[in-house]
Amino acid sequence: MFADLASLLARFSELGAVRAFCKPLAENDNSKQQIYLGGNLDVVQMFPFQKVEATSNGKDSTYKAKLDFSWIGSGMTERAAGAQLILYPQYPEVRLSGFLRGCKHAPNEHLRPVPAGQRRFNNGSDGRILFFGIARDGKTLAYLAQADSALAQEFRYRQAENEFSQESVFFNLPLLGRDSKSILLEKLAEIRDFGWQPSISLSKAGIIVPYKARNGGGYTLEALLGIIPNGRAEPDFMGWEIKAFSNSRITLMTPEPDGGMYREQGVKAFVREFGHPTGDDTLYFTGTHRVACRNEKTGLMLAVRGFNPVRNVIDDVGGAVELLTDAGHCAAAWSFGGLMIGWNKKHAQAAYVPYESEKEKAPAYRYLSPTLMGEGTDLTRYLAELCAGRVIFDPGSKVMHASTDQSSVKARSQFRMSVKHLTGLYQKFGPVEY
Repeated sequence: MFADLASLLARFSELGAVRAFCKPLAENDNSKQQIYLGGNLDVVQMFPFQKVEATSNGKDSTYKAKLDFSWIGSGMTERAAGAQLILYPQYPEVRLSGFLRGCKHAPNEHLRPVPAGQRRFNNGSDGRILFFGIARDGKTLAYLAQADSALAQEFRYRQAENEFSQESVFFNLPLLGRDSKSILLEKLAEIRDFGWQPSISLSKAGIIVPYKARNGGGYTLEALLGIIPNGRAEPDFMGWEIKAFSNSRITLMTPEPDGGMYREQGVKAFVREFGHPTGDDTLYFTGTHRVACRNEKTGLMLAVRGFNPVRNVIDDVGGAVELLTDAGHCAAAWSFGGLMIGWNKKHAQAAYVPYESEKEKAPAYRYLSPTLMGEGTDLTRYLAELCAGRVIFDPGSKVMHASTDQSSVKARSQFRMSVKHLTGLYQKFGPVEY
């Protein structure tokens, strides 16, 4: 048991948490009825889920997102192997389930359903507070404060004083007394004040090395922020995705297709089929692809199947973003479940940092204020911008030495957007001076 909020947040930090928040529970938040996490899909981005599975069952179709979830105490942790988010896109609604399965030391007795005759709050808030800590390695840490505990009473008092910012049904809690946004802005101000910086990158061992290629603006900023490259689809800096930009169009993400001919036969066969040749024995698959517009160079049209842009809801959990041939065959597809992982996990909080480059001599960069900061997003916002033609598919895949037995391939499936349209992706977006 934690006596106060400071000791709980210290324990979260000790276990690697980079973000903390909590939800006051209602009587109907329990192991049977699940825990309600919000009436829109944007709450999903607050949790580092591992994979998404679609379950088609008519009006009750759902996505299930597995969590690496553990209950914590002052000297213990206990993993809840069955913990998952359940997404009901047709409502929309998100719930937490399976959080007690197999647990001996979890707060089981305080998360059981309240019999109808014993309910006192008409299913409203009953005083319990569920605290979450989100670790950089993808773990979700949890602690339940009972309604009459000193910790729950402290939170309610400080919340009544408007000390904590609210995000959907959650209240954000500052780890180490400061929120991650303030820490990031302070660090960006230091980098701005450095002025011109030589092009560098960080090795996987965390060692600064020179970066000689001319596309080092993003790598240099990440190195200055201490961001070590990794293959995980996780935010870069204390829960924030960092993107440096120097022109009007920015790359949002680069997910590889998980369906269609591309998946079945591979990128090389795909580029041979839909790419175009150049004079150096290279086949390129390039060109701007917008929803409902046929690309004359590739002969393919981008389409979104299973999303209703009028109602702004996913109406088919098996839906996908697709590249279609004139005959309607699927050349490549990105399932909604796969896109949800890439989009929600990396773009929940994003900072778009402008920079200038010096390329005449050795490459160097300087970073400017203000930065553009986006908070609160979900897959439906991304799909809506795709349908409106503001998010485009702008690939750069190629097959080199195409006519030889030693041909090689480079895959780059990128979705891009004009900086001026970024605001449509977030609940809260705008320039922030520092």
